[in-house]
Amino acid sequence: MASQRHGPRREPEIELFVKAGLDGENIGNCPFCQRLFMVLWLKGVKFNVTTVDMTRKPEELKSLAPGTNPPFLLFNKELKTDFMKIEEFLEQTLAPPRYPHLSPKYKESFDVGSDIFAKFSAYIKNPHKEANESFERALLREFRRLDVYLNSPLPEEIEQDSREEVPVSSRKFLDGNRLTLADCNLLPKLHIIKVKPRAPGARLTGQAREGKGLREWDLGS
Repeated sequence: MASQRHGPRREPEIELFVKAGLDGENIGNCPFCQRLFMVLWLKGVKFNVTTVDMTRKPEELKSLAPGTNPPFLLFNKELKTDFMKIEEFLEQTLAPPRYPHLSPKYKESFDVGSDIFAKFSAYIKNPHKEANESFERALLREFRRLDVYLNSPLPEEIEQDSREEVPVSSRKFLDGNRLTLADCNLLPKLHIIKVKPRAPGARLTGQAREGKGLREWDLGS
């Protein structure tokens, strides 16, 4: 019986469609678009990016993905929509040994920042000045929760047989020393929060600047 030789697996053809910025060309500040961009970049796969000017969406894109706004994906010419389903598909399809898994080891790494963007959106969209303080407190509460988590050692940082306590975590990211899906979810949102308060009339107190994690994500004033 003749033996069959299998050549190297071909890289998938991937094209990511994202919202363009104000100039209509560069990648915009949509956190969901940036989230998928980060996932593909961390997977180490080759992919193309097409920016979509939402003020004049090209006709060919309307026929490609009718009724769908970016982000969406073409994977080997097959359309994928809904960024959550796309992320799940990429994690399952672009898997070891060729591509790294990006799922966080600890569920808390995903949960800890899940409400920050919602609290921020409520704060900046609030039309009633008398309610500002309440919205601000709710947002800062979420930042303090995140900061406590970033400073708290993960189980893997604590030696079971050691009597010495680890006072502060030395990890670089939410789930350890490597970027995971938890970071892909949170970092684009934090970037927007870092920029938005500099707009006229926006304000955030400096209370959230003191901790390890939040010191890097200066909120402005």
